This record gives sequence, C-alpha cells and structure tokens, in this order.
Amino acid sequence: MNPRPKLRSPPLPSPSSPPSPKPLTPNLNNKMPPRKLNLKPTTLTLATTLFSILALYVFFNTFIFPNPPNNSTTRNSLFGFREKNTHNFPPVKVYMYDLPRKFTYGVIESYALARGGEKQRDDSLLKYPGNQHSAEWYLFSDLNRPSRERGDSAVTRVMDPEKADLFYVPFFSSLSLVANPIRPGTVVAPGDRPVYSDEEMQESLIEWLEQQEYWKSNNGWDHVFICQDPNALYKVVDRVKNGVLLVSDFGRLARNQASLVKDVILPYSHRINTYTGDIGVENRNSLLFFMGNRYRKEGGKIRDLLFQLLEKEEDVIIKHGAQSRESRREARKGMHTSKFCLHPAGDTPSACRLFDAIVSLCVPVIISDYIELPFEDIIDYRKIAVFVDSNTAVKPGFLVKKLRKLSMERILEFQRELKKVKHYFEYEDPNGTVKEIWRQVSLKLPLVKLMINRDKRLVKRELTEPDCSCLCSNQSGISTTL
Repeated sequence: MNPRPKLRSPPLPSPSSPPSPKPLTPNLNNKMPPRKLNLKPTTLTLATTLFSILALYVFFNTFIFPNPPNNSTTRNSLFGFREKNTHNFPPVKVYMYDLPRKFTYGVIESYALARGGEKQRDDSLLKYPGNQHSAEWYLFSDLNRPSRERGDSAVTRVMDPEKADLFYVPFFSSLSLVANPIRPGTVVAPGDRPVYSDEEMQESLIEWLEQQEYWKSNNGWDHVFICQDPNALYKVVDRVKNGVLLVSDFGRLARNQASLVKDVILPYSHRINTYTGDIGVENRNSLLFFMGNRYRKEGGKIRDLLFQLLEKEEDVIIKHGAQSRESRREARKGMHTSKFCLHPAGDTPSACRLFDAIVSLCVPVIISDYIELPFEDIIDYRKIAVFVDSNTAVKPGFLVKKLRKLSMERILEFQRELKKVKHYFEYEDPNGTVKEIWRQVSLKLPLVKLMINRDKRLVKRELTEPDCSCLCSNQSGISTTL
C-alpha cells in the first residue's frame, strides 16, 4: 500500500455550473478596475490536496520511515531509540524468571563437576566457562545489575510480573548441551558425579514453565528464550517456538519454528583477542587466512573443497585446527597479520570465526549461502565483508584472483568500517553486544502484542501442514560483492 496519496486532477465543471464571468474591459485611462480576490473551488481543492500530501510525507518520514540509522552516537532505530538516553519511548519492561537454581548456576556447577571441579558453597565463586555461546551468561548478568548501572538500555528489569511487557527465561541452554562430556548411557559416571542429562533438563524446564500463570495466559508469545547453540533446546523447541528466540542462525530450525520477523540473531563471542592497532596493511603480509576444522557436515562440506584449492597458494594460510589455547594463539597471529579472513559455513551457516575476524580488522570473506547476520538493521555488511556464493568460490583461481585485484585503498575502506562497528561484537563493552541485543528484543514488542491479540480471537484448528505465519529466512540472490 502506497502511504502517499496520488495527486488527483481538479474536478471538471458540471453542465449546470454557472457560466464563466466575462473578461473585464479596460477603461479609457488604461487602468484596471479594482476587484476582489476570489479563489475557485478547484484551486482550494488543489491546495488542500497538496497540504495533505505534505502532512502525510512529514508524518511517514518522521515516525514510520525515519532516516536509516548510522553508526554515530545519535543514531536512530526503527522505533526512535537513540543513544545517550534520548529515545522517544520508555524502556520495555522485562521480568526475568527466578528459575530454580539447577537451570542457571546448577548448569555451571554440573559443567565443572564433569571436568573434575568441586562443589561451591557460594554461587558467586562459580565461573561461567568461556566459550562462543556465552551470550546467555552476559544477558543474565546484565539483568542482575542495578538499574543505575544499566544506563540507557532499551529494556528495564521489573520485579513485578504484572508490570512486565516481556518475560525472560534465563536457562543456560547452550551450556547445558555440553555440560556433560559423556553421553548418557555410554559410560557410567562415579557415584558422586551423576551423568548430566540435557534432555531431562529441557523437559524439566517446560514442566516448570507450564505451571506458571504468565506462560499460560498468553500462550508463550511474550516469553524470550536464548538458545544460541544451534542444537540448544532441540527437544522442546516446538513447545517454545511462539516466543522470541535468541539464536545464532536458523540452520537447525524449521520454517514454522523461527524467522527474522519474530526472533533475534546473536553474534558468537569472539575467541581471540581484539586487535588494538590502527588500520593499515603494512603488517598484514598474508592475503587470506583460515584456521578451523576441515571436515564438516551438510553445508560445511565446502570447506574441504576450499582447502584443496587454497592450501598451495603462496600468500594464503589455511590450516586444519581444533579448539585449543594453542590454536587460538595461532589464529590470533594469523588474523592480525592477514588482509582477509575466510569464513566458510560450518555444520550450520554461521561460525565464531566471522566475529574473530571482525574484531581483528581482518576483512571477512563470507562463503555461506544461507547465513543470517546479527544487527543487520544498523550494519551494512557489504561495507565490512566480501560475499561470494559457494558455487563461484570453488572455481579454480577465482577467489584469490579477485582478492588480489582489490586496491590498498579499498582494503583500508573495509578496515575503517570494521573499526566503526566492531564494538557491536564486544560483549564486555557497556555500549556493545548486550545493549544491542536488548534493543533488538525491544523492537519485537509490537509484534508480540499483535500475536497475543490475534491468537485470542482465532479459532483453533488442526493443520495438515505447518503454518508459517511470518516471513522466513531466504537465500541471498547476490552471487558476489566483488
């Protein structure tokens, strides 16, 4: 629907209209007689129409379609939020459930015990293990901070659920997935260290939620779940899919479970240290760098083909390496001394190396056809990354030939843009990732309210096939940005 009405032609005079006045005849002294200024109805209609168009233009450009946000400290979001506490709307009120301990600190404790740790009397002594899915810890910690320390966050925590707009469920679902390095049923654990079952924890969480008044009242539409690992909450995702899901990508989720409309894409926590130097290519002697697992499943099979094509190139470093301290040291050195960093799909479309590259000011070369990227309403990734579709990337000689053609100034442009946006991928930055995640969550509230009201008046029915009632993720049509 076009918000701007078309300019209509003035109405034609009807047959019954009075005849037009005769032209005035000049007098002998060549002076025109005085006359009154009479506006014709058609003139008034035209003026009114123009005024209406102008008013609509101002309204839509001010409130509905504001100027695209930029990266300055006064950027606007879709709903008018500004930094430095100048947003036009009050923060969204979030109630964080006080879950039973086993779903939060208990998961950390179970993870430690399974690796030889000891029980702690004080939960404050428990340390969340550093890994790429630690967003769940940062969001939990942020909501536990005093309001005065949370500055101009787009959400505020309320202790009374009656006042809440949204309900946050702080289950450490990604850590729970890997808490026990032993698969249940394969090895018998020592008597004092029972085997941890993530599936049982997921079921237990749903049983607890289904007893909660606020879960039942709105069918879960106003609940927020974090499941950053692609397999987190896999057993119960169909029972929480109405809620806002905080995910890394949609690689393991069905179209009727998740979408860009209702859910939020999160960045992985970067695993290597941030590059603290300035832009430049003087100390970046390698053209392209990659270090990671060579063999992956599904969409990640492209990795082996890229290894075969690139491992013999003179100024390309491509290595097979698993997660370890030594691997991270090598990765840091490689990313900090390379112009471009390769980002092929893993078992799912995204991987943590993309965010390692961004904080390293190493221009990402993204070869992942179905990838979804975090915060894309404020970040134009074409300015910070090179995109190449999988079929084109595996053509012999194509990739390195294109990268070598890029001028030094073009690479510096990429680096300048990376430096502007890299704080969005720093979880520990007060104005970084956590703040941006909450802003993204706050923007879902109008849709949440719409779905709650819509759900209450719809007739319940059995469907022969899944009903995807909102936009789904689609494959990009861009073959390359070079």
